[in-house]
Amino acid sequence: MIIMSVDFGDARTGIAVCGRSELLASPLCVIQEKDFEKCIEKTAVLAREQRAEEVVVGYPKNMNGTVGERAEKCRLFAEKLGELLECPVKLWDERRTTVTAHNYLNVTNTRGKKRKAVVDAVSAVIILESYLAYRKNSGESKPKSGES
Repeated sequence: MIIMSVDFGDARTGIAVCGRSELLASPLCVIQEKDFEKCIEKTAVLAREQRAEEVVVGYPKNMNGTVGERAEKCRLFAEKLGELLECPVKLWDERRTTVTAHNYLNVTNTRGKKRKAVVDAVSAVIILESYLAYRKNSGESKPKSGES
């Protein structure tokens, strides 16, 4: 299944995608958009272009599991995106993905403007990798009886 992930941000939104094999999550782009509605529209266009069969939006709960202002904004983003797409749009817990993305970029010594340009796409990849691992471990990614 082609799955696209979204790391929504107020100024930059990272997008990643995986192919039908669900083996590899790859960064697609970073949407540079501060307008909430325009960002949703641009994300929907990308989902259609990629022929996404499912979209996963990062849901940044607080570390104690509560839902804060940021998570609420992401929930609203996912809801409005779902209204524009024919495929399912799901929320996926993304606690600490930005921290992990920064750690990855430290390892590769990516700094300055280049780091700012890619950190959101790297976060989207981490969200998607986490979701793909869940699908694999839960058996969701296996074809159902009669499907190939």
